[in-house]
Amino acid sequence: MFSRRLAVAVLLLALPVLSACTPTGSIVILENYAGTEFTMNLSKFTGAHKCQPSLSAGDVLQIEVVRKSGKMALVISGVNGSEPYAGSDLPSRTFTVGIAETDEYVFRISGEAATGKIAVKNLGQKDRREP
Repeated sequence: MFSRRLAVAVLLLALPVLSACTPTGSIVILENYAGTEFTMNLSKFTGAHKCQPSLSAGDVLQIEVVRKSGKMALVISGVNGSEPYAGSDLPSRTFTVGIAETDEYVFRISGEAATGKIAVKNLGQKDRREP
């Protein structure tokens, strides 16, 4: 009986801490039919979210960041351990990231009262594109 009361007391004490970790605002992720592009639209978003696309060695990603307010961070990491990109407090800009190995990748977006968007487009294989 005592252990049951103790468990309930611990749960009640932990509830405010756990609720402080819940995301606020909104994030909407839209992906095209072919799976080669996705856009993450954030509105006063505080928290973290992820996408997991498959990428091949030689793929080149074009990433467009439009930050209207707050802070945004993006980390791209492979399940096998590679990390082709990590950036925090991202400014508005467009840049490319090369993928060195075929893997399942995790795109982790995090924000602090972030409003804006991050758009990712797979431009395809580096050696197959026109110069």
